[in-house]
Amino acid sequence: MNRSHTLAGLRDRPDIAVLVIGGGINGISVFRELALQGVDVVLAEKGDYCSGASAALSRMVHGGLRYLENGEFKLVRESLLERDRLLRNAPHYVAPLPTTVPIFDIFSGLANGAVRFLGLTRRPSRRGALVIKAGLAMYDLFTAARRLMPTHRFRGRAETLKTWPAINPAIRNSATYYDAWVSRPERLGLEMLLDAMASATNARVLNYAQVSSTGDGLAITDTLTGEKLPVRPQLVINATGGWIDLTNKAIGATAQTMMGGTKGSHLIVDNGELFDALGGHMVYYENEDGRICILFPYLGKVLIGSTDIRVDDPDQVRCEEDEQRYILQSLAFVFPSIKITENQIVFRFAGVRPLPASEDSFTSRIPRDHFCEFVEPAGHLPATLCMIGGKWTTFRSFGALAADMALKRLGLARGKGTQDMAIGGGRDFPADPDAWCASFAAEHGLPVERAHTLLQRYGTSARDFVSHPAGEQMLPQSDYS
Repeated sequence: MNRSHTLAGLRDRPDIAVLVIGGGINGISVFRELALQGVDVVLAEKGDYCSGASAALSRMVHGGLRYLENGEFKLVRESLLERDRLLRNAPHYVAPLPTTVPIFDIFSGLANGAVRFLGLTRRPSRRGALVIKAGLAMYDLFTAARRLMPTHRFRGRAETLKTWPAINPAIRNSATYYDAWVSRPERLGLEMLLDAMASATNARVLNYAQVSSTGDGLAITDTLTGEKLPVRPQLVINATGGWIDLTNKAIGATAQTMMGGTKGSHLIVDNGELFDALGGHMVYYENEDGRICILFPYLGKVLIGSTDIRVDDPDQVRCEEDEQRYILQSLAFVFPSIKITENQIVFRFAGVRPLPASEDSFTSRIPRDHFCEFVEPAGHLPATLCMIGGKWTTFRSFGALAADMALKRLGLARGKGTQDMAIGGGRDFPADPDAWCASFAAEHGLPVERAHTLLQRYGTSARDFVSHPAGEQMLPQSDYS
């Protein structure tokens, strides 16, 4: 169904079961869940799909090691489970990532961690070997029943410096464990959207579409033409993340402040010395102020981040110069001999973490878990279900939670689950990618290297991107497509 068909359908029949506002990863997730149950659902996105916070994540698919010291055990367990599901369901985009933690002390953080866990202090502090060992042991325990990746291991100073010669020589130990990373999060979201629409004819999406109150109901404005289409949903789902409060105001939902988002800024740098120094690992390290930072190889470059700063206007978020300096200063602590020049910074980006409203003075202590709250009907506005919080890794379980609450509200039953459902080009993903690429290249007259690029970019959906009219030769192309 194309855009004109969707618009025509809304003109002819404005009554729908569910209107999802927000085409980020969480909105797409709940949209997919409802589409699979046969619900008449429309998703409206004001810009491009997955173009907000869902495009600005750290590219980590992880359990959240540091959340353990906040006592968020349920979140870590759930995140690890969802990480492992993504490794199986989206292997074309999500892959294991060896992660190394440099350790500069043995006992640091023991006392502070205990009093933080008890709620007696909120201030972050450096973490020593014993604290990190305890966290990694718990990580391993949570995944013991479905071991997909190796357990953690510690290295002494000599072995650490031999493995990573450029690391700060003041290091005492290092610990390596496994999490995962996502190469193309925006593409994964788009594939979920396409899967959802393919599963049901009454699952429709519309981008460049603003939802607002008309005084006696709701309307979707096509921002490409200015046309305003009245809609009458039985239920609204507000999945706009850091924009939830602004969206509630726009649609006339009377609710207390729900969100207290923070900004995370990142750099992409092209520095061969740093890329080689990482040895294929992510380095998960603490800056001197106790803030967790990361750097890892990302599509031939190095991703470095991040900051954690409160924001008032999510539309004005960008990586500022002082954040860039902070990130580079943190890198200088862990790899002091490697210098990053201005022209090696090829990209800067920032996104808003959709955190719940909180008065905590330390942003790292704001809970990272997700939950949903109803704003009850008022006047011509139906009930609105707000999806609050959440991290990219748990988008599936968050979407399932919201869908279950929506189904219950509508008096409908769930028929399908998504726990083991492959996403897009992750379907029928080959156990031997090299053999698949060799066969694919021979079948389509491609260089094997090009077949590998297409498999990494589209998974098994690569078949859809190489078909061309019989007898026509493919033109020479760059790596980008």
